[in-house]
Amino acid sequence: MLAEAHLSAIIQSSDDAIISKDLSGTVLSWNPAATRIFGFSEDEMVGQSIRKLIPDDRQTEEDIILARIARGDRVQSFDTVRQRSDGTPIHVSLTISPIVDASGRIIGASKIARDITARVQGQKALAESEARFRMLADNITQLAWVADKTGSIGWYNQRWYDYTGVPQGSTDGWGWDVVHHPDHVARVTEHFKTSMLSGVEWEDTFPLRSKDGEWRWFLSRAMPIRDGGDEILYWFGTNTDVTDMLEKEEQIRVLLMEVNHRSKNLLAVVQALARRSGSNDVEFLRRFESRLASLSANQDLLVKRGWSTILMDELVEAQLAILGRDSQAQIRVKGESVPLSPRSAEIIGMALHELATNALKYGALSVPGGRVELAWQVKDQFFCVDWIEQGGPVVAEPVRHGFGTTLIRHIPARSLEAEVTLDYARTGLRWHIRCPVATARSLES
Repeated sequence: MLAEAHLSAIIQSSDDAIISKDLSGTVLSWNPAATRIFGFSEDEMVGQSIRKLIPDDRQTEEDIILARIARGDRVQSFDTVRQRSDGTPIHVSLTISPIVDASGRIIGASKIARDITARVQGQKALAESEARFRMLADNITQLAWVADKTGSIGWYNQRWYDYTGVPQGSTDGWGWDVVHHPDHVARVTEHFKTSMLSGVEWEDTFPLRSKDGEWRWFLSRAMPIRDGGDEILYWFGTNTDVTDMLEKEEQIRVLLMEVNHRSKNLLAVVQALARRSGSNDVEFLRRFESRLASLSANQDLLVKRGWSTILMDELVEAQLAILGRDSQAQIRVKGESVPLSPRSAEIIGMALHELATNALKYGALSVPGGRVELAWQVKDQFFCVDWIEQGGPVVAEPVRHGFGTTLIRHIPARSLEAEVTLDYARTGLRWHIRCPVATARSLES
């Protein structure tokens, strides 16, 4: 009796539906969990056919189950769909065992039904998410891949296989080197492994072979996917075809070189005309040709930078190149790589050129002990440049101001919206310019 009471308590308190039925499918017992899962009370189901729980399109399942039970078979972990009292479907996992009497004769079946709706919905959501991921991954224009934390690749999107033509899975792990150009693969591999070990974003550009044998250039990046902390779980990488872009950039570079060549030819013509027109004024010709050289240096920088921004340190280096080694050693340069627009670089470059040539002829660079400090910085949204001379001849403000003063003071003030200070201190010339950073960097300045 104690064992029966214990068994009854287990059945009554179980979270799974525990149902018994005879060989015709008539329900003999119905525990509380069955009511919670299916919505039918014990009174509503005992004596009724178990087929009330089975959707019309699944009725043959019961025929098969009853036939197997009659043979003494046990049905284990059978996932299917049943319906609640209100007709809504419910996903269940069934385990069905034969019930035998004292003589060993099969007289019915015991059914355990577990509600797996949440699991099925989770699996469905996961499958839908995976399908969306594959749809996205296989239809983006880039080749894409996923590697483990060591860099070993375990998945590629369809674009990779469409482009390379390699068999599925053949480039898993570290097998991707078969489509890399032999002249680049060692460098790429070393850089890739270094990035994987250091945990920093990887970026590189290299050619990959297509299924047709064509080599095309790809910009490749990989981002570490972390666990919410510092631990790297995966790397997600892409390869973007940049062949056409690189070819266009090369075309632009060649065109810019041609423009630079033609403009220098034009400057040479202007120089020749100036010599013919002002041949009696040697000083005029010298200063004029020096300024043309400054413009030419700026032109070379613009071509080198693709006619985009010019870095201040590069501009300074180009403009001070007119000086000899000894004179350059007298100048202390201090500043970061501040980007300037082409127009701003031209204005500041011409001013620096003028300051340098004046210092070489009249100022601190005209004597061995003279010193110049050239410094620039960005402070409070302003770009500031200082030219400070020391140790040269005693300075006096010139009686008259020529075009050089215009280059140093008036053009920067007007074109860059700058505050310009030109101080002819006895101890050495001081030049200070302060303009808005936005103006210095604007391509329209």
